[in-house]
Amino acid sequence: MSLGVNLGPRVLAPAATGAAEFFSSNGGDPDRVFGETGIDPDSTVDPTLDLGLINYCRLFEQAARWTQNDNIGLWFGQQFKPRQLGMLGYVAIHSPTLKSGLRNLVDMFPYHQQATLMQLSDVDASKNSDGLLKLEYQINDGRIVAQRQDAELSLGMFVNIFRHCLGYGWAPEEIHFEHPTPESPKEHERAFNAPVYFSQPTNAIVFKRDVLDSPMPGHDLRLLGILLSCLTQLGSGDIAEPGIVDRVRGLLRSQLADGYQTLDEIADELQLPVWTIQRRLADDGLTYKELVESTRRDLAFMYLRQSHIPISEIAFLLGYSELSAFSRAFHRWTGAAPMTWRRQALMQTRN
Repeated sequence: MSLGVNLGPRVLAPAATGAAEFFSSNGGDPDRVFGETGIDPDSTVDPTLDLGLINYCRLFEQAARWTQNDNIGLWFGQQFKPRQLGMLGYVAIHSPTLKSGLRNLVDMFPYHQQATLMQLSDVDASKNSDGLLKLEYQINDGRIVAQRQDAELSLGMFVNIFRHCLGYGWAPEEIHFEHPTPESPKEHERAFNAPVYFSQPTNAIVFKRDVLDSPMPGHDLRLLGILLSCLTQLGSGDIAEPGIVDRVRGLLRSQLADGYQTLDEIADELQLPVWTIQRRLADDGLTYKELVESTRRDLAFMYLRQSHIPISEIAFLLGYSELSAFSRAFHRWTGAAPMTWRRQALMQTRN
């Protein structure tokens, strides 16, 4: 059963367990935050219900705004225990070893949350990784522009699965985030007790391979089998994955900082014919160039509202080779210079 306004990709409701109380303890009004996103806070106590993923991500972005705590997702994830994640969390901690727990987490994640990449992979050998692996996480629905809070809370949740097995003093080798460096990055290093890198290709936990054979305390194979069956059945309905246009937008969003991606390059990444993408864009009244422009514009608005990010860095994050090129494009979109627009947007936020 889905709750909330959005009927797109879903996430099981336990992912928001305790959010109302956490927002309140941080000076926020839970009724206002939940009300603005169309989510019933009572739904988060039922492990069989689900929420619109777009609304779920917006819930924590709004909470950051109303509590004036830009790191609210970071700290929500740090205190979030695996059991609070519902069946997915129990699947991970009732597996025999950390290795099987992470593999079950990856395999079962599509039943817990849609339109999302979750995978285990080797760290680039060219970087002399010395037996390092990474658990990667990335929402690939291009309709979800603001993803910072979700990324930070999600990696905190996943790190706590490692800590359930290895002890709460365990720390990863590195943490990677897709979003730009926030205003208080030292809090992130303190939370994860590890170096944290921003503007990365994906969100990821980097860790040593040799921890994988560690036994999971209190594992229960019989219960694990039941949980796997229940989670599979619960998530076996129609999957509302993003359409081709939103997949293209999501890929553009994650790769703009590497420069302008041609349609041929995007088609290769998605393993789709160019003409298929062009036809779907035309159905929405768009060209590829217009989709790139709208993606850049939406991201520009989000970044400009973060006063600590220099405008020159925003130009780079949007794939412009020069600040002047970004300024011209922004003036074409809004009729204003980026600095002028930022100043007005920040004044409206304060009011």
